[in-house]
Parts: sequence; structure tokens; C-alpha cells
Amino acid sequence: MVASVFFDPRREKLRFRPFKALAHFRKLIANKEDTEQVFHISECLPSRRFFREAQDFCASPKGRALMASEPYLPAILDDHEALLALPAGSVAHAYVEFMRREGLSAAGLVEESERVRVGRPVYDDQLQWYGNRTRDTHDLVHVLTGYGRDALGEQCALAFSYGQDHGWTALFLAWAGAFEINRRVKVKAPVYKAVGQAQRHGTVASRIMVQDIRALLAEPLDAARARLGIGQPAEYQRAHQVYRSGGVDPYNFLAAVPA
Repeated sequence: MVASVFFDPRREKLRFRPFKALAHFRKLIANKEDTEQVFHISECLPSRRFFREAQDFCASPKGRALMASEPYLPAILDDHEALLALPAGSVAHAYVEFMRREGLSAAGLVEESERVRVGRPVYDDQLQWYGNRTRDTHDLVHVLTGYGRDALGEQCALAFSYGQDHGWTALFLAWAGAFEINRRVKVKAPVYKAVGQAQRHGTVASRIMVQDIRALLAEPLDAARARLGIGQPAEYQRAHQVYRSGGVDPYNFLAAVPA
């Protein structure tokens, strides 16, 4: 059932609170597994542009069609057997490989986001649908862009997402995280260049979260990247080369970096 209103008038009007967002970011830095802090940061950094783009998409023929026809995305994304029945070399196969390798699930991300909302009202409006869609396609961003789940890869995926959807949370986390990497790791790789390139790539590429996700999953991976106009992550790859040549594992900074 498609929600009839874009914005439930009972919703709390969020205020822009960058200093509180910074406090939550420090908690996230202290424990990178405490991903609940990401959702708190999001509440502190509402974006008018994100809101307008959400409203425009939900009012568009494509947005209305997806709201009416597309099943619950986490159920689609976690049905690995169905995804593996799609052709070899497809986005679906790359996605399943990524999620299994990283021990992730779409349902797990939903659980993390809902943990923050415990005890709070739930609003079944179109803005909630759009926000959920942004959340549920995050790991597809990793797969389609080639940015891994290493520390720098996460910042690049977030910067790419900001280029696509203009949410302040992604921009804040991308550049604050890049600063932390550059500060902590002695081997100086092109961290800022990698994040900047990712942001530019997100800006020029077709938006992932507005795609028909079932159709996208069935596409050959390389063809999907070409159709969406996603550039090669050259600076990110160069950063990894610099780290490895300096004896630093980009997937395990803590093994080589003092606290």
C-alpha cells in the first residue's frame, strides 16, 4: 500500500545541529562497530536539498510506479538463492559475493536503523519509503563503484552517495572520516583525492537509488556501470597501492597504527 502523503505532519521538525553530530562522530571513531551513531548523526544534519529531491522523486511517475510495484527491498536483496539464479557476471552475483564475504545482510542494516527508533513514533509516509530506499541500496553502491569496506572505501562510498543524493550526513562522514584516516596513518596516501574523486563520480553518475532495483540486479555488472556512468575509482586504487608499498594493510589500519 503506497502512503498517500509525502510528509506526515506529526513528524518532528529536525534541526541542524553540527556540534551534536560531531559528538556522535567521536563515539563512532571510538567504536567503529557502533553504527547506531550514524543514524543519530543523520538526525542532526537534515538537508533541505535531500528533502526536495525526495519530494520530487516521490511525485514523479517513476517514483510512484516503484512505490506501487516494487516489493520490500531487503527481502529481495537477502534472497541470495534467487539472486544467484540470475546470469553469471550480473550485478546480483557480485552483490551476493560481496555480502557473503563481508558477513552482511540487508536485514541487518534495517535492524541497526530501527534500533535507534525504539520508543519513537513510526511514520508510514513517502519520505520514510525514500529514506529506507537510500539505506537499503548502500551496499549496492559499494558493489557498483568498486569501493570496498575498508576505512577509505567506506568514506569514498559515502562521498559518492553525497554526490548522488545530497544528504549532509554522507558528506560529513566522508570528509570527517578521511581526516581521521589521514591523521592516524603514517603512510600518506591520496586520501582526500580519493574521496573528492568519489564525490565527483557520484555527482555525474545516474542515481542508483532511483533505479528499478530488480532490473538493475539482473544487468551484467560492467554494463550497469557503463549505463550509470560510474567512473573508475583510480585514486582509491592508488591509495591502496601507496599503503601496501609502505607496509600498511588498507583493510586493517589498526594493525599498523597506534591508538
